[in-house]
Amino acid sequence: MRTLTATVAALALAAGAVPAAAGTQSGPPGTDGVWRMDGYGTVLVIGGGVLQEYQTTSVSCLKGDTSPQTGPGTYLTTDGTVLSLRTDRDRDHATLAADSSVGHRHLRRLPALPADCTRPAATDPRTAFDIFWQTFEDNYPFFAAKGIDWHAVRDRCRPLVHEDTTKDQLFGILGQMVRPLYDAHVTVRDGDRFFGQGRPGTKVPSPQLDAKAKEFIIARDLGDAAHRQDFGAGRITYADLPDDLGYLRISGFGGYAGEDAPYTAEQAELDRALNTVLTPARAERLKGLVIDLRINGGGADSLGIRIAQRLTGTPYTAYAKRVRNDPAHPTRFTHPEPVPVVPADAPRYTGPVAVLTGGSTVSAGETFTQALMDRPGRTVRIGQPTQGVFSDVMERRLPDDLAFGLPDEEFLTRTGRTFDGTGIPPQLIEPVFTKEEFAKNRDSAFDRAVNLLGQRH
Repeated sequence: MRTLTATVAALALAAGAVPAAAGTQSGPPGTDGVWRMDGYGTVLVIGGGVLQEYQTTSVSCLKGDTSPQTGPGTYLTTDGTVLSLRTDRDRDHATLAADSSVGHRHLRRLPALPADCTRPAATDPRTAFDIFWQTFEDNYPFFAAKGIDWHAVRDRCRPLVHEDTTKDQLFGILGQMVRPLYDAHVTVRDGDRFFGQGRPGTKVPSPQLDAKAKEFIIARDLGDAAHRQDFGAGRITYADLPDDLGYLRISGFGGYAGEDAPYTAEQAELDRALNTVLTPARAERLKGLVIDLRINGGGADSLGIRIAQRLTGTPYTAYAKRVRNDPAHPTRFTHPEPVPVVPADAPRYTGPVAVLTGGSTVSAGETFTQALMDRPGRTVRIGQPTQGVFSDVMERRLPDDLAFGLPDEEFLTRTGRTFDGTGIPPQLIEPVFTKEEFAKNRDSAFDRAVNLLGQRH
């Protein structure tokens, strides 16, 4: 879940009050009221048929998005995500889930809306700067790992901001502040202007890079392949390779069903692809499967779990997810929540798998890679380390309409390890789409995977 996005105009709230309107629906029993999330810097006000978000820091509270209620305990965001809210244990605890995300967000009831949320926010440049800095201070988990003194960054950059600082100048200052993080999940936006960058030595996926790689693979690797098919607006490709091997290329976990399609449509298109590819006969016949994630821009983690469910006959844990939840202590997180992989009630392939990765394997492409690490059966990773960004992105807005995003979660292996910053390393190292590989018409990672899987039978 990237943010609680709105489909209706913001709802005016009186101090500490719950919204109400004649004829509007209430949530399920006990959910109307004011709630604070455990982590995520968010307060929710629920009632009168809407879910109202407030974006909070230790020093600020700004009204965020509004989502209308669509049924008992369900609310709809503009991107088609369905939010589900239920009380948990007693009337003062609840959980929130998004159909496109994995895990849950835990809520604790508040007696009233915090006072900061009832006052108009200042709109001067220094206030915007302070909210930006504090949001990272309260939520970003990786300053120590990246060797960044965030307080020194504030001391250096805050004097550059004054009452006459323009939005254009502030945009540049904020981008300068976060540039040393080299975090592809950290962004600053002003309308069509965008600041973001990946790990040094890598390329963040783009439509152009995806098209170039796909054209090369089809010409070079799939020339003798049979039954090549595209699904999901071309973001999923399957082909039968010689020697009873299969090739599955996934360039993203979303964008399958058209622009602004709801998650249910994305899931349905993925299921159509998997049902077409993993027929009972093919699932039985395949001796090995190459899964190519080398250009993968991410998307919905839950779609990756859905694919993993078609690749196992035994339940297992994909990873555990936790969020930073104490602004004063960067090392404190929520209790890790295991994310299960339960075998699908559909034809499944459980044989050897080779996963191809590289620096352009990003976000949900990485969580899917991580979900296959403990997969029962033989799985090997080939290529280069992934990008190194796993968390959902906290989307935030500033009073002057600048927007930004940052991560606040960790995805843990069964031994408690994370791969943020460094990316998931391959077990077998091969070059991935380098200039030399293109120039010499080589695809070393693909060839290594095919040769390895071929030898195994």
